[in-house]
Amino acid sequence: MDYPDRPMLLPLELAARLDRILERAERLVASLSVRALDHRPPKLDRSVRDLAFQVFRLSLAYVDGMDMGELPQAWLEDKAPADLIDGPAIARYGALVRGRISGWFEGAAPSEYARTIKVYDGPQNGHDLLERTTSKAAQCLRQLHARAGELGSPPPDPLPMSDFEGLPLPASLW
Repeated sequence: MDYPDRPMLLPLELAARLDRILERAERLVASLSVRALDHRPPKLDRSVRDLAFQVFRLSLAYVDGMDMGELPQAWLEDKAPADLIDGPAIARYGALVRGRISGWFEGAAPSEYARTIKVYDGPQNGHDLLERTTSKAAQCLRQLHARAGELGSPPPDPLPMSDFEGLPLPASLW
């Protein structure tokens, strides 16, 4: 997605937003039943369980990619492991991911965000990749929120609209 007239948010703001988005996803996922997690909506090519796992996995892929200097597409295609059987289990995984990401941001020097890494679709600097990651996490949260409502599991929190402002998000998911 290219939004040339939109100012890019600073890395520390993106990191804070990513954490808040993941926190909301964690609470939402913890409230989902096994039946809801097993649901595979016709519009999605994956189950709600895989979508719930993916919001955390793609965020972890950012820091792993920054540490290793590359982010392979396979990391973004991972399915939920078999032992993540219910919402609380996926939420616990999400809490671990948030801790790992938080630690990375605390230790990252400003120069980290200027560093270019090898991403599956071409080189990208850490700042651009962080914005992309935060946008993808926001999209996953929106999808999870919508699916939870459709499946009769009202989300525990409203969508964090202020955390979505300024991100390159497609309007089609609203």
